[in-house]
Amino acid sequence: MNHLRTFLLGVSTAALLAGAASAKDDITIAIQLEPPHLDPTSAAAGAIDSVLYSNVFEGLTRFDSTGAVIPGLAKSWDISEDGLNYIFILNDNVTFHDGTTMDAEDVKFSLDRILAEDSTNAQKALYAAIKEVNVIDAATVEINLSEPNGNMLFNLAWGDAVIVAPESIDTIKQTPIGTGAFKFDSWTQGDKIELSRNENYWGTPAVLTSATFKFISDPTAALGAMMAEDIDVFSGFPAPENLPQFEADPRFQVLVGSTEGETILSTNNKMPPFDNPKVREALAHAIDRQAIIDGAMFGYGTPIGTHFAPHNPAYVDLTAGSAYNPDQSRALLAEAGFADGFETTLYLPPPSYARRGGEIIASQLAEVGIKAEIINVEWAQWLESVFKGKNFGLTIVSHTEPMDIGIYANPDYYFQYDNPGFQELMTTLNSTTDPDMRTKMLGTAQEMIAQDYVNGYLFQLAALSVAKADVQGLWANAPTQANDLTAVSWAD
Repeated sequence: MNHLRTFLLGVSTAALLAGAASAKDDITIAIQLEPPHLDPTSAAAGAIDSVLYSNVFEGLTRFDSTGAVIPGLAKSWDISEDGLNYIFILNDNVTFHDGTTMDAEDVKFSLDRILAEDSTNAQKALYAAIKEVNVIDAATVEINLSEPNGNMLFNLAWGDAVIVAPESIDTIKQTPIGTGAFKFDSWTQGDKIELSRNENYWGTPAVLTSATFKFISDPTAALGAMMAEDIDVFSGFPAPENLPQFEADPRFQVLVGSTEGETILSTNNKMPPFDNPKVREALAHAIDRQAIIDGAMFGYGTPIGTHFAPHNPAYVDLTAGSAYNPDQSRALLAEAGFADGFETTLYLPPPSYARRGGEIIASQLAEVGIKAEIINVEWAQWLESVFKGKNFGLTIVSHTEPMDIGIYANPDYYFQYDNPGFQELMTTLNSTTDPDMRTKMLGTAQEMIAQDYVNGYLFQLAALSVAKADVQGLWANAPTQANDLTAVSWAD
């Protein structure tokens, strides 16, 4: 009798253990690009935000899954009638992951650090209107602007404006300390970053207890890892030709959404011959956008004729101004003194849109006499030599920051477009709050850069992700480069 009882007890224990195992509370999410470091406030690499935005770091405001700006560390705010004074009321009982209190002093420190002379913040220009930040009390911050800025709440939602702990700055690039629903555990370079649930989170706690971000750059390896179920989610799946395979497999779900990623053939406007507008115009007419979308992205992507997202209400369709016309391209090259064409470099970072798209573009350019030498570079190399060093003729990259046409007002930005008229327009736009006036000015801005053929405008990147069928709460769209796991869970 005792033997039978022991056996039954063993069955009950096994059943309990099986039940516990099925209540999955961790996730492994793969992305293509590994961050160069882990401080979103001192680099342009969107890969940092893709791991840390909202999960580890939070700002005064934040983006939700629709791209709307909602409260973050600030629970409310009040803006003066003249648009020059903002009062933010902070949430209660917010602590950093090291246990220290997050208060108004930390907000002041973080914003002052962006504006400091030695700041390496990639989007410093977005916050240039901030004249001073004052601490009213521990829960209240005042921001005074030198001129009204209709985008300030939007700008404060960027990963570049997250609130950081002063005592963490020396080691923030390796061991980030934020206020988010997950805390950083470890980074195995070349492999993964591990996060765990912040048990002392001030807001709605995460459902998951842990999350692992794996870095898989190769499209074939991405397919293999997903099919073998070694990973639970692949965000930004790099092999769109395999998506039908996942759609037909009940183990998986495919999410197709929009991104803020204007994918462009970036052109070094200061480097001959691209300092000649006719050459840039010739370049634009040599490109068959649809062939790139079909060949590199298997039909996923929306053609664009300027640096603006088609789903934005202020978007103007200017694709006709740079329509594919190789004969016109050759004629323009001849007018510019390059009847026999010329040679240049084409730097390609790892994403599929760049490597695959680059092969197609090089072939299209060759048709009109432009010989583009393809140079494949890793992401860190691209940031160093192209983005910082401006050592390139052409490159392909997707600009995933939201509504970032303002980068064209910075003559030191890597494609080195210097147009005082555009800079003045952006200054006026930033100080304008009337929605209709802003829409009109954004239309003018789109037309200016399209008519100057600053870059080759290719397509708006689609957000393509594959996940196991029972993962819920993932963002389908990418209003900013983020994998917000704070509301992700497994279906029961």
